[in-house]
Amino acid sequence: MFAAERRQLILEMVRANGAVSLRELARVVQTSEVTVRRDVRALEAEGLLDRRHGGAVLPGGFTRESGFPQKSHLATAEKTAIADLAAGLVEEGEAIVVGAGTTTQELARRLARVPGLTVVTNSLLVAQALAHANRVEVVMTGGTLRGSNYALVGSGAEQSLQGLRVSRAFLSGSGLTAERGLSTSNMLSASVDRALVQAAAEVVVLADHTKLGTDTMFQTVPTDLITRLVTDEPPAHDDRAATELQALADQGVQIAVAGASGAPGGDQVPARQQQRRDVPVPGPRRGQVPSAGPSLRTATALGEPTPGTERARVADLRRR
Repeated sequence: MFAAERRQLILEMVRANGAVSLRELARVVQTSEVTVRRDVRALEAEGLLDRRHGGAVLPGGFTRESGFPQKSHLATAEKTAIADLAAGLVEEGEAIVVGAGTTTQELARRLARVPGLTVVTNSLLVAQALAHANRVEVVMTGGTLRGSNYALVGSGAEQSLQGLRVSRAFLSGSGLTAERGLSTSNMLSASVDRALVQAAAEVVVLADHTKLGTDTMFQTVPTDLITRLVTDEPPAHDDRAATELQALADQGVQIAVAGASGAPGGDQVPARQQQRRDVPVPGPRRGQVPSAGPSLRTATALGEPTPGTERARVADLRRR
């Protein structure tokens, strides 16, 4: 494929989807990410698109929201890995809320095996993924169906969440920055997501690396309300994504990074088999009083030995 043909195809994909990762572009045009990055840089110079961390978006600063058919084919390996790791954070018998999105849909498929779980959601896709889970109770909000992402929105959805209290919320969105937190391109979706956040003691954001540094129109979760981010490993050359992750960690967000080699098809994979890097919170959160309530499990709780205990074990073996 000639360079002009590649760039035309790249431009058509970005216009159709709103945002596309370099990995996906390279797969479609059947070339390397290095070549695709060069093409994206040339198209940006012409004002036809904007570069973002690990991908390309429509020009203008704020990305528009893609429909479900487009989203479901983007960053599928990354979403699978993120869902695998996030599922390991859920305890038996918990009550949680799960927002709308293709990444949260992947999470729901894995939650079907958690006994005694109660899931509150405004997403038809999440509810469908849990419909045949005998040991999981699904509670749906009211509201008006938004067909582009199969979610219930509006005053009915928000009112049904009043007075609700659960241990944590799992949310996705269109963009995530350290400055504004999680954001989305639709006002109605943003309003319901804010209501979901108000119902939860902790907030877990699921976002692949292409959303890092992307800012969209409506803020849903400010950074100081995000407890943990579950994301995938950014490409080695993506310095801006790494910088964004560090900025989020500096503001108290715990970062859990999953490998991008999750098994397709929604099969549950134990979280301890995934690559994981937790960035500890540097002191108390702004305006947050420590409590003895539910907390996310640490790497040690998931069966990963700490460096101190590992050294002590080796020393004991040597003495024997």
